[in-house]
Amino acid sequence: DRQTLVAVLQFLRRSNLRESEEILRREARLLGDDLGAAALSPAGTGLLGTPGGDADSTGGEALLSRVTAAATVAIGGSAAAVASSSPGVAAVAAVPPGKGGPRAGAAGSLAGAGGGTPGGWGGPSVGVEARIYPGLLGGEAEGVVVEDQPDVSAVLSAYNQQGDPTLYEEYYSGLKHFIECSLDCHRAELSQLFYPLFVHMYLELVYNQHESEAKSFFERFHGDQECYYQDDLRVLSSLTKKEHMKGNETMLDFRTSKFVLRISRDSYQLLKRHLQEKQNNQIWNIVQEHLYIDIFDGMPRSKQQIDAMVGSLAGEAKREANKAKVFFGLLKEPEFDVPLDDEDEEGENEEGKPKKKKPKKDSVGSKSKKQDPNAPPQNRIPLPELKDSDKLDKVMNMKEAARRVRLGPECLPSICFYTFLNAYQGLTAVDITDDSSMIVGGFADSTVRVWSVTPKKLRSVKTAADLSLIDKESDDVLERIMDEKTASELKILYGHSGPVYGTSFSPDRNYLLSCSEDGTVRLWSLQTFTCLVGYKGHNYPVWDTQFSPYGYYFVSGGHDRVARLWATDHYQPLRIFAGHLADVTCTRFHPNSNYIATGSADRTVRLWDVLNGNCVRIFTGHKGPIHSLAFSPNGRFLATGATDGRVLLWDIGHGLMVGELKGHTDTIYALRFSRDGEILASGSMDNTVRLWDAVKAFEDLETDDFTTATGHINLPENSQDLLLGTYMTKSTPVVHLHFTRRNLLLAAGAYSSQ
Repeated sequence: DRQTLVAVLQFLRRSNLRESEEILRREARLLGDDLGAAALSPAGTGLLGTPGGDADSTGGEALLSRVTAAATVAIGGSAAAVASSSPGVAAVAAVPPGKGGPRAGAAGSLAGAGGGTPGGWGGPSVGVEARIYPGLLGGEAEGVVVEDQPDVSAVLSAYNQQGDPTLYEEYYSGLKHFIECSLDCHRAELSQLFYPLFVHMYLELVYNQHESEAKSFFERFHGDQECYYQDDLRVLSSLTKKEHMKGNETMLDFRTSKFVLRISRDSYQLLKRHLQEKQNNQIWNIVQEHLYIDIFDGMPRSKQQIDAMVGSLAGEAKREANKAKVFFGLLKEPEFDVPLDDEDEEGENEEGKPKKKKPKKDSVGSKSKKQDPNAPPQNRIPLPELKDSDKLDKVMNMKEAARRVRLGPECLPSICFYTFLNAYQGLTAVDITDDSSMIVGGFADSTVRVWSVTPKKLRSVKTAADLSLIDKESDDVLERIMDEKTASELKILYGHSGPVYGTSFSPDRNYLLSCSEDGTVRLWSLQTFTCLVGYKGHNYPVWDTQFSPYGYYFVSGGHDRVARLWATDHYQPLRIFAGHLADVTCTRFHPNSNYIATGSADRTVRLWDVLNGNCVRIFTGHKGPIHSLAFSPNGRFLATGATDGRVLLWDIGHGLMVGELKGHTDTIYALRFSRDGEILASGSMDNTVRLWDAVKAFEDLETDDFTTATGHINLPENSQDLLLGTYMTKSTPVVHLHFTRRNLLLAAGAYSSQ
């Protein structure tokens, strides 16, 4: 096939293999005088025209993989030609290993897999032996043909290659027997193959309309799969006819994204040898077509190390996915003088200009003078200018911080629980302002309700006619514009036409965001308590939204599987973050606002770069949809909670899982770090709030290069020694948690009477 040939020639040229390129051109001319004629040759004979070509492949692919294979066999490190007596196999100059880097197709990086016998090759079987399947190169062959998400029909037609339907069970049980009898060290790694192979073999049977064989295959083997795939298997069992596969999203994802397995080279060699000896082409084809095997050198991983990392819809993350540099440090705070003592308070109220303070060693303002080496450049993304009111607020914040309680195992926070009683409208979202003065609830009856939690009531601005009468120069102009007649503890905002699933206050407390099943995100003014903008971009329910810590930007995520970054003054999104294979269920800004984390029903967490929209981290390990995210205040770590009742802790810089907190028995909907990051609070549907020792969880981390490279993570067996306390509510699932500026923990949820 002409395309393959052109691809191979380009690959050879890129890898500087001029001789091989010439030989290949000559080979191609055996079939026709030019490339055009070569492209017309029947698929059966392929480009090689060899009667002894491989049965399970078209000639073009065979040629491609032979060229790739031959290129990896380095003979004594020199570029000696590989002579071969097999008719039609090109003699190809070999590359010394290590030249051209891992991206140059398979060159150099798979020398082991290619054979690498010194001296010439003899015998006609050589062509088949040295064959390396591009699908198995685990990304090494990505340079040759890059395929993005293909369309449905193309995807499904991959299932056309027919094996004998009656032998599928035999193939599968043969492989199963081989894996179960292999050495313990390899068994855990190779067992990862069971699930993706099971799904693809089942789908292949269904697609080719062998319904009874498919049914018996499913019945016989579905019980062997890991328990965390139960939900996926339930969906799978309902696909029994070819027509069902056309519109099914879950299966399309499975089809279009290669399932990633991380396997050590030894285990991989073992598998490859077994499949080649058995001539088990059907399984080999699936491995080639649909799996991406990420091979690493070193010790195979143990069962528990693998179990910690697998479970997402598309397997693990490729190691490449977590290599990009992430600026996880904090931005430098603007400097201004902070009065810290009580007697300065009246000084602050004159014109709002704080007095100069005597320098104190431990004053909060002086902490951020040094630039964090891991921080992004200040101007990496444009952030809004600080207004005077923001500066005043920062001053207040610092004064509060000076009176903050230092938390720790010996000093746990008090918890104040806000229970929504008689919330028969169905409470679906909660948020609390940073200064803990207001609380908002989003409800299933499509209303948004805002309460004041301080004695100060909520007031709207006066009408335009009344405002024109006010003296704008007066000192208390901000007080005068408020209309006392509107004062009340509760304001109800009407506008959405479906349940409200997410709410978020802006840092300056002037605005409120809400997102709903109706597909819109609305921006409300907290001065007038009216809707200012409806942002329409999602076509389906929007599950979560959140303001940036600096205001102006906000993020939303929904059922359409993408997260969108918006700015309040643009009605179109600025960035669209696409990559998740299922709903984006929760979204969070990094404290420096340069990154966004999204959790999804595909059981992965992704970190996106706001600047260019790239995905810079993929974290796999949860066994259910993710419903809560929290960044540590220093920006280094991320905590995630899911329906599996586990809280997982991630080191963002190294892209590694560094902890697992077990204790909750139901979905975790709320996670928060205390203001200085000493304690992590988690709230769950099991009606408890749990406090964890974050300092201890993150100390003495093993983040050496080896761990980072292979993902050999060693989590402590027992997370109980990190658990500082469990606090039960009577019958109230915890929906939201918030630490006040002085480290009092506020929790919220709606009482459920069952």
